[in-house]
Parts: sequence; C-alpha cells; structure tokens
Amino acid sequence: SVESMQNSVNFYKDKPIFGLDIGHNTLKVMQSEFTRDKFSVVGYGISGFPAEAIVDGVVKDYEALAKAANNLFDNHIIGKVTSHRVAMSIPAAKTYARTIVLPVLKDKEIDDAVQTEAEQYIPIPIEDLYVDYTIISRNDQGIEVLAVGAPKKIVDSYSNFAKIIGLEPVGFDTSILSAARLFQKQDQHSNIPAILIDFGSISTDITVHDKTVILTSTMSKGGDMFTDTIAKTLNINDQEAHIVKTKYGIGKSKKQNEIIEVLKPTIDQMVKEIQRMVRYYEERSGTTDKIGQIVSMGGGANMPGLSEYLTSSLRLPVRTCEPFQNLSLHKLRVPSPLERSIYVTAAGLSLIEPKELFS
Repeated sequence: SVESMQNSVNFYKDKPIFGLDIGHNTLKVMQSEFTRDKFSVVGYGISGFPAEAIVDGVVKDYEALAKAANNLFDNHIIGKVTSHRVAMSIPAAKTYARTIVLPVLKDKEIDDAVQTEAEQYIPIPIEDLYVDYTIISRNDQGIEVLAVGAPKKIVDSYSNFAKIIGLEPVGFDTSILSAARLFQKQDQHSNIPAILIDFGSISTDITVHDKTVILTSTMSKGGDMFTDTIAKTLNINDQEAHIVKTKYGIGKSKKQNEIIEVLKPTIDQMVKEIQRMVRYYEERSGTTDKIGQIVSMGGGANMPGLSEYLTSSLRLPVRTCEPFQNLSLHKLRVPSPLERSIYVTAAGLSLIEPKELFS
C-alpha cells in the first residue's frame, strides 16, 4: 500500500541501514543514502582481524572480532556511519543455493513448498538451516524460485556478534546476492543477461543474472591462491607475489609466460564453469535469450590480463564493475583503485531498502 511505502520511506530517513561484510580476515562497512534518484555513500571503511577468529564460517573469538570492529568504527571510517541497524553478509561458499520449479501456488503456499523441496536437495538437515527464497519467474505453468539455505550456527554467531558491539541486525544476505544487488541497482547495462564473477580472497562466486539471480555457483579458489601460486613459482614471498599479481598479473611482463602457465589450470576451470552456466541459461530460455556480457567484481577482478584472457576464451565481452563507478561520494575521499573493488559486498548490502526487509 501507499501508506506502508511512505512509512518505509520515512523509516529509511529516520533509521537507515548500513552494510557489514565479514570477510576472511577483514571487516568492510558502507552506509549509503538515496537522494534525488541516486545512491550516494555516507561512510565506508575497512579493518583487519585475525583470521582464526572465525572457524568454518562461525564466529569463535567474539572478543578479537569486537576489538577489530571498534577499531574500524573509531579510527578507519571515511565519512560517517550514523546507524546501528546493520545488514550482514554470509559467505556464499557456506550456503546452499538451488533453483526450484514449483507448480502454480498461492503466495501463502510457496513457503511450505520451498521448505519441502529444499529438504530433498540440500545435503544437511533442514532444521539446521534458515531457508529463504526469491521468485525468478511466474506464469500459468508454475513458479521458478531461487532457494537459499544458510546454516543457523553461522547466522546466529553473526547476529550475536552484532549485538555484542551494540548493533541491531535487520537482515542477512549471501555475498553473491549482495554483489548482484550492486550490479542490478547501479550498473547501466544490468538489463542485459550477464554472468557475474565475484573474486573473493578465498573463493570465487559465479552468478547468472537476468533481471534477477537465476543460478549461482562457488569455486573454492580465490585471489589468495593466485598470490600463493605466484610466490611458489617465482620463489618470492607473499607480499612480493601480491605486487606481481596486482601490477603484472597475466598481462605482458618478463614473467608473463611463467605466470600464465601456473595460473592457467585454475582460470580454465573457471572458464569451464562459466560455459556450463551459460549453457544452462540458454537451454532454460530456449533460443530467445543469450548471455551478453561477463562482469567481474571483487578484489581479484583487477588482475591485469584476466579480462582479456576471459574474453578470448569465452568469446563474450568481459568488463569490471566496482562500487564507486556509479555511487556518488560527494566530498569523501575516493579509495585507491585496488581498494575500491573489495567493497562490492558491503556496497550491495548498503543498497538494501527497508521495504525489502520490512514489507
């Protein structure tokens, strides 16, 4: 109703939401506001924490994480974070996502049907999961949904952590869906069917996006593995390898052939997975729609030579999308090019509108 929409607009003004992305060993935050038909960044920041504070996705050392969060909010925010209401991301690698086709149902019947179907497809007991879904398409033949199951022990530990540092958790999203929201709301070409690749430090999320997320997949290889492989191959330390990766990557350099040779198996595995997802999409849609673009995001997306390699392997245009391309920063300091791409998940979370959570 109009009234509830107005309430949610007022609610947004009064009580905004900010995004908190808990990564492998970093916390990233971003708060945005919607004014004059566009989103602008109010505040953002990043801070490290000991990786061992989180074990298998579950927060174990609340004290270490709280210390890192306090340090972030006290010393590392560019601009300001004015809200205590937080939307948090769950690593997609720790969740279970599945496209499910249901018969024609009334809205109130969908929930139970998704739970029943998810129980068959998800390999862990349904009572250990929070299950949610988004509708992909709906017609007189049936309903297609993307169901996502997140382990309760992970979500509950994040929720406890938020409360310990004085925050009110109002929503959880997977890293994949956060990146897709950023693409959907901020990219001028988001109407063209796309494969989104979100390069994290320890895993890579791949998504088919056509107006909404249709299919997701996670590979347990990320930017850190590229760094480790370069370090071993060139017999240099991790810090030097990180510089080689970000400065030369698989682009033209004296060591180009050597680096391509060792990174090729991993990148080719990614190419195969993307090809599988393109086939799935094109078979699903018949001959009508085709994937028209590959969009890379996240910390590993800027590796020199990667876009060109993927373009020639997949015969599709590949480009990068980063949060600060279309989000206005007003007078806030612009982060360095290498830093920008790591805010993908936090930025996607910051674009959640209260009506999405409180409708």
